[in-house]
This record gives sequence, C-alpha cells and structure tokens, in this order.
Amino acid sequence: MTRQSTTAAALTVLALATLIGFVLWAPLNATTAVATVANEPVGQPVVVATPTKKTIVDWDEYSGRFAAIEDVEIRARVSGYLTEIAFTAGEIVEAGDLLFRIDPRPFAAELAAANATLASAEAAYRYAKAEMERGQQLVSQHALSSEEGERRLREAQQAEADRAAARARVAQAELDLEFTEVRAPVTGRVSDNFVSLGNLVTGGASGGTLLTTVVSLDPIYFEFTASEADYLKYRRLEQLGTRESGRDTHHPVRVKLMDESTFSHSGYLSFVDNRLDHSTGTMRGRATLANPDGLFAPGMFGRLQLLGSGEYEALIIPDTAVQTDQAQKFVWVATGDDVAERRAIELGPLVHGERIVRDGLHEDDRVIISGTQFVHDGAAIIPQYAEPVAQFTSR
Repeated sequence: MTRQSTTAAALTVLALATLIGFVLWAPLNATTAVATVANEPVGQPVVVATPTKKTIVDWDEYSGRFAAIEDVEIRARVSGYLTEIAFTAGEIVEAGDLLFRIDPRPFAAELAAANATLASAEAAYRYAKAEMERGQQLVSQHALSSEEGERRLREAQQAEADRAAARARVAQAELDLEFTEVRAPVTGRVSDNFVSLGNLVTGGASGGTLLTTVVSLDPIYFEFTASEADYLKYRRLEQLGTRESGRDTHHPVRVKLMDESTFSHSGYLSFVDNRLDHSTGTMRGRATLANPDGLFAPGMFGRLQLLGSGEYEALIIPDTAVQTDQAQKFVWVATGDDVAERRAIELGPLVHGERIVRDGLHEDDRVIISGTQFVHDGAAIIPQYAEPVAQFTSR
C-alpha cells in the first residue's frame, strides 16, 4: 500500500468517527435543553404585598379661606380736616394706638363754651334752690303765699334740669374732642390710609368717612362649607355615639396652604351654623388656628381636614397599586395559583401616602404593587414579596 493510500484511509476513518459522535450527541443535548427550559419558571415577575390592618379615624377635607376674627372699619366719628396720619401703612398696631388726628380746635372751643354754659347753669340752680328753701320756710310760717312757694319750687326744678342739660352738652363736647384722635380699637395689621392729609372728613354714627381698616391676625378663623350629606353623616355618627357633636366639642382640624403638601397646621372646630343655606345646600363651619408668626392672612386659600369618624379598623395598601378603569377603581391580586386577577375595590381616603380600602380586599390577599403594566386578567405571574406596608397613625 502506498503512502497516499494510507493517508486517505486514515482520513476516511476519522470522518466516520466524527459523524458517529455527532449522531450520538445531538439527541442527548436536545434532551438536556428541553429539561432546562422545563425547569425555568414561567410568568411575569411582579412585586406583591398583603394589606395592613390598622385602627384609624377618617379625616374629611374641605376647601376654605382664612378670615380675621376682628375685621374693623375705621371711620371718622366727627367732621373736620385731617391733620395727622400717625401710622405706617401695613404695619402691626396695638389696640389704643393713634392712627389719625382730626383738627381738634373747633371741638376744644365747643367744649369751653359748654363748660361756661354749665357754670352758668350751676349758679342758676344754686340760686333757685336757695330761693325755694326760703320760700318753703316762709310758707310754713304763713309769711308767704303757697302760690309763691310753688313758683319757687318750679324755678328750682327748671334750674336743675338746665344744669343736667348743660352737663350733657359738656359730656358730648368732651366726646367730640376725644373723637378727633382716631385710635385702633383692636390689635392687628392696619391697611393704608384711604384719605390723605388735609382732606375734609365727615363724621357721624353712620356713614362716616372710611379712613382705613384693621384686621386681627392671632388667632385667626378658617371658614368652610360642608354639604348636606356630610352634615347628615355627622348627625348619624352622633346618634350612634361614635362621634360627638361639633357644636359641643372642639374637634381637631388640620390645615395646609396652597404651596404645601401636608396638613401641618393644627386647630379646632369652633363654630357650626344653625341652618343650611337653602340656595347652596351647604352649612357653614369655622375653625380657629393660632397664628403667632402671622403666616396666615385673611382671604388666604387653604384645605382643611376635619375629624370625620370614630375609630375603626381598616385595610390599607400603597396608593400606587390602585388602578382606574373609567369610573371603577381596581387592583391586581395574585391568586393561589400565581395568576393575576382583577379585583374591584371601594376606596377610602388617602392618608400618609397609603390608601384605605373600604371593600373588595381581605387581609391575606396578595396585592400586586409593582409590575402591573405587564399583567392582564389570567396572566401567569411570579410573585415576589415586598416589605410590609409601613405602619402609620391617621390621628
């Protein structure tokens, strides 16, 4: 056999061995691959959590505005020319601080004239009284007629009345002079002057010239309205004994401003009206809050939370787990067979980022809180437990 023939035979044997090895290996490898795929879990990974049971109370929310407890219009009480403005517009003033001065000279002169009239009336009264007393003595001695005695009595009585009228005119003149100094009746923030120096202002019990306004700031009111349905709910709770009347109890309230995300300001319910507004079907309510730093200003908008129930046990879930389909709220729940199931629920309020569930869930339900965008009803899932819902207190 030649060298070339030997080489060709060796190559042929090698090729046959390779072919036989491939034929034997291929089925074995396919079986291993199928086994590997069969052992891998099938489904979409999702994160689940069970609802947390907690004893809580409800807080009902209302929109409203702050209002000053004392909102005073400062008006002129006597007529005259404005001679002094004694405050800086927008500053805090104390009760009794001088705000305006009206020219006092005409009123000082009027007071002097009234005092002079009073002095004359006092002298006339003293003379008439002395004459009356002498007349009574003479009448008793039959030295003076009874008619003359009665005349002197009438003159004394008239003099006494004139003296009283003169005293009243002095008192009025003193008041008018006092009213030329316009003072702050309450402590609060003053507006600007509505009338400038030198202008003639008109006084009087009604219709006096408006000079400025002063509003108190601390404490301050928060005014809101509640619906008839809310009013009935509160009355039913009172009848059941689970919530006391807002007229008899200062229920706590919490307030947040338009640029705040949490209800961080505390106060109490201080007033509930005695009737519903027939045109709106609502009832007025009012809360009182401390305002030592003057953060709240009358007219400012805010949101208020009012204690809306007694204590009860409720289930809470992360609000991010709640889905919306038109008007229906629902969550995805992992069944015992690790299949996604859509579950309609009835929601309560949102508290500290967690949602209260009124109906539709049980304590042992596994709620899908992450990965819901990849699931549908009946889809196979791979549940992975998240950390329990954080404990919180809604009170």
